[in-house]
Amino acid sequence: MSELQHRVGRLVMDWITVVIFTLLAGVKTENQTCKMIGETGFLEFSKEGDLIIGGIFAITSTLSEYFARTVIFTVEEINRDTELLPGVSLGYKLYNGCGSENLIRAAVEAVNGEDSGGCTGRIQALLGHSSSGVSEKINTILSPLSIPQVSYLSTCACLSDKRLYPTFFRTVPSDRFQVIALVQLMKYFDWRWVGIIHSARLYSEEATAEFVKDAEKEGICIEYRLPYAKTLQSRFNAILEMLRKSTSKVVLLFMSLSYTKSFLSKVQNYNISGKQWVGSESWITQVDLASNERRSILQGALGFALPQASIPGLSEFLLSLKPSDEPRSALITAFWENLFGCSFSPSNASALCTGAEDLKTVSSDYTHVTHFRAENNVYKAVYLVAYALHALLQCQNGSNPITGNSCITKDDVRPDLVLQHIKYVNFTTHNGEKVFFDENGDSVAYYDLVNWQMREDGLVEIVNIGQYDTSVLRSVCREPCPPGTRKAINKRKPVCCFDCFDCPEGTISNQTICLTCPPEFWPNEKKDKCLPKPTEYLSYKEIMGALLTLFGCFGVFLSLMTTIIFLTHKETPIVKANNSELSFLLLFSLKLCFLCSLTFIGRPSEWSCMLRHTAFGITFVLCISCVLGKTIVVLMAFRATLPGSNVMKWFGPTQQRLSVLTFTLIQVVICTLWLTINPPFPKMNMKYYKERIILECALGSALGFWAVLGYIGLLALLCFVLAFLARKLPDSFNEAKLITFSMLIFCAVWITFIPAYVSSPGKFTVAVEIFAILASSFGLLVCIFFPKCYIIIFRPEKNLKKNLLGKIATRTL
Repeated sequence: MSELQHRVGRLVMDWITVVIFTLLAGVKTENQTCKMIGETGFLEFSKEGDLIIGGIFAITSTLSEYFARTVIFTVEEINRDTELLPGVSLGYKLYNGCGSENLIRAAVEAVNGEDSGGCTGRIQALLGHSSSGVSEKINTILSPLSIPQVSYLSTCACLSDKRLYPTFFRTVPSDRFQVIALVQLMKYFDWRWVGIIHSARLYSEEATAEFVKDAEKEGICIEYRLPYAKTLQSRFNAILEMLRKSTSKVVLLFMSLSYTKSFLSKVQNYNISGKQWVGSESWITQVDLASNERRSILQGALGFALPQASIPGLSEFLLSLKPSDEPRSALITAFWENLFGCSFSPSNASALCTGAEDLKTVSSDYTHVTHFRAENNVYKAVYLVAYALHALLQCQNGSNPITGNSCITKDDVRPDLVLQHIKYVNFTTHNGEKVFFDENGDSVAYYDLVNWQMREDGLVEIVNIGQYDTSVLRSVCREPCPPGTRKAINKRKPVCCFDCFDCPEGTISNQTICLTCPPEFWPNEKKDKCLPKPTEYLSYKEIMGALLTLFGCFGVFLSLMTTIIFLTHKETPIVKANNSELSFLLLFSLKLCFLCSLTFIGRPSEWSCMLRHTAFGITFVLCISCVLGKTIVVLMAFRATLPGSNVMKWFGPTQQRLSVLTFTLIQVVICTLWLTINPPFPKMNMKYYKERIILECALGSALGFWAVLGYIGLLALLCFVLAFLARKLPDSFNEAKLITFSMLIFCAVWITFIPAYVSSPGKFTVAVEIFAILASSFGLLVCIFFPKCYIIIFRPEKNLKKNLLGKIATRTL
């Protein structure tokens, strides 16, 4: 099973637990109130503000108390700053839970905004947790809600996977960097034979597996790799036996602080000596581990620790704590009573607490505030959210200068918007530390290398003996080839000084060779990944497609209106004189012509490709056949007015219908043969554009397509010639002239269509064909029918039989 499958499987199991807690999320009723099921009341410290930052802590130790108080200190410092978030006040809601279950409940309460039964005060980001396992479970709740999570102490490298934890960020370095540093440390001291003891938890298991892989690459061998569990004596016995009989002198103790305390409390009862202990950052700086019994065990221990930092004002703030600062906190009350040995309730056993006691007068873990390590990550986490909010609320000339989006106010801030801006935050804290993230949401890795040394007074001093910094300058002859290029050895230079050449178009690189993308794919901008090519076709949704659709529908509307006008005036001379039957058939065919143009718009399919060409060919032949019939009628009618002529009996109504049917059937036969032998079909054209695919209808048989067009052109040319010959005949309503002009437009459109069709790229080929169909259809409709409609509606005095007869008689004589 792959590592990703393993993680996904573990997440699925976690979801079984997490789903129970998601039931605790707020359920909105009609009056918009919230309700939580199960245990609540994890809120420990809070302060109202325009925007709220949430925090999750297990406040059961001095370190966790520092974390919570550091958040409060930082928020107050930001609110005093006149440049950062001006006009906006930050508030906080800090939740306390003990154990994974309560911590997840506290996270649900923070997300739900449960505050005295209301729905107010929703958080914009959540700080926490220190445990990688808890942070993993919390993020499964936050990610679907697009709420950013910033951890100050969760170091598991697994949390860098943005596919699984898209809203997770951290101000503490990933264990991936610590593992690399530990391997380099052992390589430096030439420790090639080591043992590993780790806790059976997410934090340690992931890091240990990474260490083993990296160590083997550097020639470091692992003698043993044993897990430790607090409650399983059998595992401890196995570790103890291995420590006694192993030949490796270096032991990597990769555990969380609580597991380290448990392990050392057991191992100190046994005579284990002669080992060089190497610790992880979670415990290597904890002086309280150095009890008298453990000094001999841990003396000389080495490890990488979070760097020491100075946070101006934080020490004074921590020591200025008074119970009156948090009157509702039972935690502060209990802490105060325990520290000063007094009670706020009258008691015979202890003195009465006044609340005015001074923390500077006592010595305890809480009052040792000379140096900060993990607290600095909390400090940076709060500032991180503040800078993201500051960037989100920027406004210049009505838009955000960073994103270009419209400006928003503090009332419009949402967690998903904060998430968008938190990815690109880059700032420097007051103590000079730069904060920014890589693509995995990880911050720059910087560690102190510390050593446990015995002082003359018998106490242990943890001394900085070195640093590990991933942001230092590199010294290489040539940086690795960037995406989109390949590596090439230069024979005139050392092997480290290679050249990088751009990969050809349509290829990607793995920094060594260029790989060609499959035909349906195209490289991304970085040229390190093949992506599916975008498809292009004339769509109803784009402007050009919508306009052509509008014109097609408008043509149908005009044809319908003309038909209505002719129907309502079918007994008038102008309608009767111009062969009303052919006129109505011509109007019907024009409607079909306008409608068939719509079949060319949209994504090509097998049926649409066959329909669009055959419908176009048949409807246009029907249309031209009607016009040709009207032209022949004009010629025959003139011959019929000559003395002794009976030519009209040879081209009466029956012959007219047969001629239209015959001309149309010929086109039907041509289209049937085309569809039977080699019909049009949808095709992905990847030759015209390299970076995108044109979806078009291939002609199938080019001969069939040009036969259809050629037949239409032949009928149109014949119609034009006959109408031209009849243009000066005694036609009272000048229909021969109108037909001549309409066919002149028709032929001009289709003659210019051919070169435009052949040379147009992509979807413009279809647009040209639609334009030709619409232009020729409008030409026929306007030239043949509009003059008659003008006379019918606006000049009814000319729509008289005597005008027709008189004109014909005069010309005949």
